[in-house]
Amino acid sequence: MSQGSDGGHDSRVGGDFTSAGNPERAENDRNRRSNDNPASGEHDGNGGQPDTYLLYQRGLSLLERGSAAAAAQLLERAAAAEPQSRSVLEALARAQFDAGWYAAAASNFRRIVEASPSDDYAQFGLGLALARTGDPGAAAEHLALAAAMRPNLRHYTDALRSVRATLSARNRLREERQD
Repeated sequence: MSQGSDGGHDSRVGGDFTSAGNPERAENDRNRRSNDNPASGEHDGNGGQPDTYLLYQRGLSLLERGSAAAAAQLLERAAAAEPQSRSVLEALARAQFDAGWYAAAASNFRRIVEASPSDDYAQFGLGLALARTGDPGAAAEHLALAAAMRPNLRHYTDALRSVRATLSARNRLREERQD
């Protein structure tokens, strides 16, 4: 999940977006499946093509089993069918992040943040994705918002601390080079 020192990103900003190791994320997934279903039924009537909800469910299942790239493919189709579904966008962004497609993940997390700035998890995801794309300044802004909204979540504050450490180290290095 984390990029090595040759990638130039802080490898201490860790974690993935599967819900297997995160009870809160697993509960949110269950709630969203029941409360924000992009569609219902098994097929949409288009020649036996799977409907959006089925694509979403299959994508989440693949993501939870660690097949992020395959999940992203299904979730991209679901997002194309339901572009305003926050649940689908979040699942897609999580899959893209876990597949190492950080710019795409940042783009989708940003769409959620723009629609719902108080979504702490989207702020957190956007911050992590921006950190992985090499933009710790922007990452710190979103991680700080997430940590302020949910200070009791240690992984939010740990990620913020890590990105701030990266910024501090870069500033020290810049100052040393100027001397």
